[in-house]
Parts: sequence; structure tokens; C-alpha cells
Amino acid sequence: MICVHSRCSLAGEQSIRVSGAPPDSRPLICPHRPPAGAQRRKLVSHTQHPASRPWLTLLASCLGFVVVILDVSVVNVATKALAADFGGSLSGLEWVINGYTLTFAAFLLTAGAMDDRYDPRQIFMWGFGLFAVTSLACGAAPSLVTLIVARVLQGIGAAMIVPSSLSIVNTNFPDSAGRTRAVSLWAAAGGVALALGPVVGGVLVDSLGWRSIFYVNVPIAAVGILLVRAYALPAPARDASVRRSLDLPGQLLAVIGLGALTGAIVEANAQGWTSTLVLTCVSVFLVSLAGFIAVERRSSDPMLPLHLFSRKAFSSTSLIGVLLNFSFYGLIFVFSLFFQQVWAYSPVGAGLAFLPMTAAIMVANLACGALVKHYGARAVLTAGNTLAAVGFLATVPAPDSGAYANMVVQFIVAGFGIGLVVPSMTNAMLGSVDPANAGIASGVLNASRQLGGLIGVAVMGLLVGQASSGHFLPGLRAALVWAVVALVINGVLSAVGIRRPAEAAATAPAAATPGTRHTPRAVDAR
Repeated sequence: MICVHSRCSLAGEQSIRVSGAPPDSRPLICPHRPPAGAQRRKLVSHTQHPASRPWLTLLASCLGFVVVILDVSVVNVATKALAADFGGSLSGLEWVINGYTLTFAAFLLTAGAMDDRYDPRQIFMWGFGLFAVTSLACGAAPSLVTLIVARVLQGIGAAMIVPSSLSIVNTNFPDSAGRTRAVSLWAAAGGVALALGPVVGGVLVDSLGWRSIFYVNVPIAAVGILLVRAYALPAPARDASVRRSLDLPGQLLAVIGLGALTGAIVEANAQGWTSTLVLTCVSVFLVSLAGFIAVERRSSDPMLPLHLFSRKAFSSTSLIGVLLNFSFYGLIFVFSLFFQQVWAYSPVGAGLAFLPMTAAIMVANLACGALVKHYGARAVLTAGNTLAAVGFLATVPAPDSGAYANMVVQFIVAGFGIGLVVPSMTNAMLGSVDPANAGIASGVLNASRQLGGLIGVAVMGLLVGQASSGHFLPGLRAALVWAVVALVINGVLSAVGIRRPAEAAATAPAAATPGTRHTPRAVDAR
């Protein structure tokens, strides 16, 4: 059963039924339902809009999600080409990746609030338009600084695309069964983009140059915008009394704080932790963090409801998201450098080197739903983090051999573990809150994951230092050890911070009121 209210739409859109209950097309009765006599949201019938084409609209939503995910990882295999063209330092290359992830993470929750206040179609088209324009700017960038600025703006467009694409799916597939199928396809598209990102990037860089990885976004964006404009249903009317407000002070402090933290970690390699720039960045981060906490505590409608972190499962799952992406995206970055600059792989070769890991992620995604249904999210999360930790620990000595074949099995094991963690983590997060906060919980988890990737690239880039064959291997081994430690912590958090299925059922609000319907526990296939 899926809630049709705007604040619950994000959770409903990412929900894939795992309970085995029969489909029901009736809307969920949720805490956001306005009182008697107030304006209610109305589902829009496809018969009222004969021009609507839900599957073409789904295609547009998938295109948006695919390019957003691709641009997280596709740039990794272009680092050698970027260094050759611009002669940038390692910290400059990190900023090309982190500039995008920084604003993507920082603006996700605000983009969700915008989606609640305005028509998701408009947010999607404006976001995709911004993404296209900034992609053009990235492709035409005459310098590394220009490229970094364009990537920062591109991340804002990405943050606008993700929640609005989900809301569009929600509106255009009002029946439960159709929505479940549509969201499954949307999630699968993200999984494919994650798996094939390094390969696609390698092919484009080798055949057309690094600028093509940005130019290719433009025609895709044009198709997505045209499809939504022509065929997407308008959003149902929203009750003004339950719209989320835009927390602009909190948003500003979040961007400043995350930017300062990233700057401190990235620049510490070149300038040292005691340099004026790094110390200033650390100070700005601490002041911004204190200000953000104060603003969120006092806000009547905060961007990040801090009270949710008092729930052990919520805070544990948020930290699991941070540490997972810290490990995964940090290692993708340093191994991309290693394959190209130490082992002299071409961009295509570097992309293909990740294929065993990313293919294993896709296989685990497909298997995860049944495993969570049978064993529960807690057990699958613990097993997935353990597998990933074992895989990366076994990879530590492999680069010294000089043979890629000596790390293939380890990549497969680690990838399968990561593939189990992501869907079960989403399941656990949405199961940790009541339906009224499910949309916010989903946004917090996505933002946490992007934050983890941001820190992972910065920290592991710091560990490898200047990318040269003489100094790279010790840094790579250190990065693997850090990833293993993070995943071991995740395993402990999964075991002690996530409730067992029996405990969750005993405390679930569904038992309180007969006949009340709640959002099902969800599996995100990314």
C-alpha cells in the first residue's frame, strides 16, 4: 500500500513490496490527511488527460536518474585525460568529482521540499535544464577552475532531478501494482548506471575525448524534458497547510559547512593540516555545524529533523550510508588513478576493470528483495557489510603482484556485499520511522550516502598523495584498510542498531489502530 500524500510520496515511490501482501490500489490513509472539510489531494485519472503516456513519462524519469548516477562515477576514468589537458594537481582532480557530489548532497533535502511545494514536473524540467546547461559548460571548460565551478552547479541540477523524478512516477502510476513495477524499473536503471558508469566513461574518453562525457548529457536532457512536458500528468492539488517550507538558513549553512569540510581534507595533502587555509576551513566547518544545529532545533519545519536521530535504527542506518559510500566511492576514485597512472591502463581498460565488482552489485540487488523478506534487513545488512569488508581486506596485497587477475575474485565478493547493503539499508531506514516521516527519512539516507562519497574521495585522495608509481601503492593499501575499517563498523552498527523483524513488528504503529494502513518496508534496487 502506498501513501498518496506529498510528504509520503518519496517513500512510496521507492517502495517495492516485500511482505507478500496482495496489491491494493486504494490510497494509504496517512497522518498528513487533512481534517474533515479541508481540501484533500485528489488522484488524477488518466482518463482526464488523454495525452498522458505513463511509460514514456517513466522513460523520462529514468533518463534523469541515469545521467545523475552516471555523472557521479563516469568522471573517475577521465582523471588521467583531465590531468594531461589541464596539468592539475591531485587536489584539483578531487574537486572535479567532489564539487558535483558536494552540492548534490547539500541540496537533496531542499529539493525534496521544493518538490512538495511546487509542481514536480516544473522542478524536473528546470533541474534537467540546469543539468544540461552546466554539462555544456563542463564540456567547453577552458580550465580546471571553470570545470570545477560548472560541476558545482551541475550538482544542484542533479539534486533537483532525483526527488522530482520519483514524484512524477508517483503521479503517473496511481495504482499500486503499476507503481511498484515502475519504481522497480526506475531503481534498476540507477543500478545499471552505477554498474556501467566507469565502462561508459572509458569508451567515451577513449573514442571522443573527456569532453564527450559531459556533452552526451545534453541530448538526453532534451529528450527527458520534452517527454515530461508532453506526457506527464500534472501534480495533484496540495493542501497548503501541510506543505513543507524551504529552510533557507539551514540550507546555506549546510552548503558552507560541507564545502569547508571538503576543502580542509582535499587541501591538507598539498598545504598541510597546520596551513592557514586548512585551519580556516576547519574553523568555518565547526562554526557552520554549530549554527546548522541551532537553526534546525529552532525551525518549525527543519530541513533535517534532528529528533529523528534519537531513534537508534535511524541514526545507525544514516551512519551506515555515510560509511558505505565513503568506502565505495573513495576506492573507485583511487583505483581509477591506480589503473591508469600506475598500471597504465587506457580509460576503457580502467572502466572494464571495475566490471566484476559492479556486475556483482547488480546481481546482489536482484537477490536482495527475497533475502530481506526471508531473513530481515538486519541480517542481510550485517552479511553484506561483512562480505564487502572481507573482499576489500583480501584485495590489500593484490596490487603488489602486478596482475589484475589476482584481485578479480576479491572485487566480486566485495561487490556482492555492497549490492546486499544498499537495498536492505533503504529497507531498514524506512522501517525506522512512521509513514509521516518516510519521505524525509529517504532524503536523509540519500544525502548521507552522497556525503559519505564526498568525504571518501577527499580522504582516500589524501592517503594516496601525489599519484606516482613510487608512492601510490602504500597509499592504496592504506585506503583499502580504511574502507575495511568503515565496513566493519557498518557490520557492528547493523547487528546492534537495526531491530530484528520480530522487534520491529512488536513496536510497529500498524498494530495500534485496526484498519489503518502504513507504508510497506521498502527495497531500493540501487
